[in-house]
Amino acid sequence: MKIAIVTDWLTNYGGAESVISAFHDLFPEAPIYTTMYRPKNMRELGKLKNVKTTWLDKIPTSKHQYLLSLMPTAVEMMDLDEYDIVLSSCHSVSKGVITKPNTLHISYCHTPMRYAWESWDFETRLKKFPSIFHPMIRKQIGKIREWDYCAAQRVDKYIANSSHIGKQIKKHYKRDSDVIYPPVHTEKFTPATNPTEDFYLAVGRLIPYKKFDLIAETFNKLKKKLKIVGTGPQYDKIKSMESEYVEVLGYVSDGKLTHLYQNCKAFLFPQLEDAGIVPLEAMSAGRPVIALDRGGSLDTMIDGKTGVLFSEQTVDSLSDAISRFEKMKFDSKFIRKHAEEFDVEIFKTKIRDYIQEEWERFNK
Repeated sequence: MKIAIVTDWLTNYGGAESVISAFHDLFPEAPIYTTMYRPKNMRELGKLKNVKTTWLDKIPTSKHQYLLSLMPTAVEMMDLDEYDIVLSSCHSVSKGVITKPNTLHISYCHTPMRYAWESWDFETRLKKFPSIFHPMIRKQIGKIREWDYCAAQRVDKYIANSSHIGKQIKKHYKRDSDVIYPPVHTEKFTPATNPTEDFYLAVGRLIPYKKFDLIAETFNKLKKKLKIVGTGPQYDKIKSMESEYVEVLGYVSDGKLTHLYQNCKAFLFPQLEDAGIVPLEAMSAGRPVIALDRGGSLDTMIDGKTGVLFSEQTVDSLSDAISRFEKMKFDSKFIRKHAEEFDVEIFKTKIRDYIQEEWERFNK
């Protein structure tokens, strides 16, 4: 069977791109179709030989988001007629490719197009543009939402990256899905023999919904040590909350990050995430996680075994979780073993088996 891989864009490396990397490992001969490709920003995906881009790739722009209104047309123009299976990795437009009736389209969905369906995300993004453009942008997003629902019906089978996203696919697209959690490179992180455990850790892009301000406020109130790793639009705000207890490290090397994972008391994860790979990296290093009891955390956490869950994004709720955590003991070997269930090799096996089963079912 002849396979093509499709993704929204390849302009920077993140969780969606790690899935593409795993797909490429599984099917190294399969071409990768995408709207735009920026090799310099793509780590191991920067040396791909068989990437097929659209005409959007020739438009000079520093931000692919500026071309969002043109992307539906671009993906619909992709010629995929020669393929038996199309495997898309999608959080935006790539599910909208048009395939022949005898082609099986399996879409790995990271999230329904968030800025089209989630008002909080759209309103956050809207603030980046001058207010004079807001009416035009709102009208464009309304049209994109209509297109997105229509495009979602073209997919034959959906894989959701978490139970939470499975529910979102059902809500917005009225489609069922199967859950396969995204890959974690557990081999990069190993438990320390004698962790120092004198500080808590939070890692991620410093943007509002990730609630780094909540973490900093809580630890300043509790007078406990916290280290924050990350950069982003809220860096100055979070940096201003530094104290003798809260330290904002900004960007750190991979080696330094591994050391921090290995030696923290616990990893903090107070945001609602679709999946959430970073907590599993901490668990790969044997460290427990204190996480919000919503979103992808419900798929990866075992309350009381791999960490502690809390219910509200408030100082009081997080403080209570930390208090409960400090009265408990955790087995780093158990936590590490649990994280291994989400390893990239297990992901590849699940994806390979899923495609084979669905291909056989499709051809009956």
